[in-house]
Amino acid sequence: MIDPVISAPVNPSLVNDERWMNCALALAAQAADLGEVPVGAVVVIDGQEVGAGFNKPISSCDPTAHAEICALRQAAAYLNNYRLSGATLYVTLEPCTMCVGAIVHSRISRVVYGATEPKAGAVESARRTFDEPHFNWRVETRGGVLAEPCGRIISDFFSRRRELRRQSAKTE
Repeated sequence: MIDPVISAPVNPSLVNDERWMNCALALAAQAADLGEVPVGAVVVIDGQEVGAGFNKPISSCDPTAHAEICALRQAAAYLNNYRLSGATLYVTLEPCTMCVGAIVHSRISRVVYGATEPKAGAVESARRTFDEPHFNWRVETRGGVLAEPCGRIISDFFSRRRELRRQSAKTE
């Protein structure tokens, strides 16, 4: 594919990664609307969405209801198979250790994430869990896809939350 403006080849994988990350960002916005930390995730196989989810541990009273877990559960149910080899998981925030474990167990082939998570990111930031030698499944990763909007939705959410707490403290 050639971009007519700059006449240079455009990597279709990068275009698809951004397309699906935008879908995950829309899901993250839904989480924010519910007062949940805004993280969204989409599972794609052969160019088709087979699962999607957003953070909802608060509203579901389920500490495991991270966006990735919700998307993996939906994909597994849709495919009637807990093994999701050949699938790509798109998520707006670098997965945590729990989610990396679920990704490995589900046999996701590729993970594409937006913003890094310095405190709990288990792909490159706080840990490099996919690199652990005892895992019997290897996952290809790509970080930084639409990192700026993925990071902004999180930082805006927490800024609003802090402001609401300050205002609440003033009225008490």
